[in-house]
Amino acid sequence: MTTPPPRGVLHRWGSVLPIGPETPRISLGEGDTPLVRSAHLERLAGLDELWFKLEMCNPTGSFKDRGMVVAVAKAVESGAKAIMCASTGNTSASAAAYAAHCGIESFVLVPGGKVAAGKLAQAIAFGTKIIEVDGNFDEALTAARALTDRHPIALVNSVNPYRIQGQKTAAYEVCDALGDAPDILAIPVGNAGNITAYWKGFGECAETGRATLHPKMYGFQAAGAAPLVSGHPVEHPETVASAIRIGNPASWTGATSARDESGGLIEAVTDDEILDAYKLLASKEGLFCEPASAASVAGLLKLARAGRIAGGRAVAILTGNGLKDPDTAVRTYTADVTKAAATLEGVERALGL
Repeated sequence: MTTPPPRGVLHRWGSVLPIGPETPRISLGEGDTPLVRSAHLERLAGLDELWFKLEMCNPTGSFKDRGMVVAVAKAVESGAKAIMCASTGNTSASAAAYAAHCGIESFVLVPGGKVAAGKLAQAIAFGTKIIEVDGNFDEALTAARALTDRHPIALVNSVNPYRIQGQKTAAYEVCDALGDAPDILAIPVGNAGNITAYWKGFGECAETGRATLHPKMYGFQAAGAAPLVSGHPVEHPETVASAIRIGNPASWTGATSARDESGGLIEAVTDDEILDAYKLLASKEGLFCEPASAASVAGLLKLARAGRIAGGRAVAILTGNGLKDPDTAVRTYTADVTKAAATLEGVERALGL
């Protein structure tokens, strides 16, 4: 019987990661996510080419798995018996999944009433211990950092440098798939670890000959949670895009460095603009992502309407699956349902045939 080759970030990208022979090569099959060309929206965005990086195809449905596998592998290597994170949803699902896979405990701090049902359902299924904090994400992360400083529990939020290392591998995949880096990389920005990681990855690709150019990094925050746009923390962030509902990003400096060094931008999009892009991605591209993911596309469309995009090739990162937030989907989409008798004739009448 033939054994299939191993999959996953640690197996494919071990040569560019800070791992050694003693690092356990754990995997849930993360990474190698599809890069799909736009069928309709690239014209609306004023681009010659628009590609979607489907990070929602990772095992727990979001990009978090790509960095989490490295963070958890290094935690296990160091002898940790438990991990902890603060989360708006996706990080908790990913941390809990990899902890279950490795047979260690996981603890998740979530802001009370602020986590989408689909994400919390995953964490519950994976058996994590959930602590609902009477506060927002930023306060939950402060508590998690203090607690892991005091106790032998590994913190696996994006302040953990191994998370950034794992997430940078998506930039390698983009360069390999396209044969070079794109002109523009459009990405949602919440805690800002992902834009930091992509910029790191693209820099390494340019240094090692995988790419001939550096993309302009276009980060987009929700208008109600846009501290990097305003230049100061937002005490009470609010947006329908729960995954980026963060008022004081942990990777603030990394994000602004990526923007400035690449000649890019970080701007805000409204909830209405996010939901419009969310609906367009589903109805015009067949891609059902969570609202936060749609921020990257909403930003490109907004720039195009303002005449600020003139061709080129862009990649938009779709960070999470639409099933992460079923409540928003139910509120946003109107089902086209016609009742019919359970007969051929009844269905024909309902279809107008």
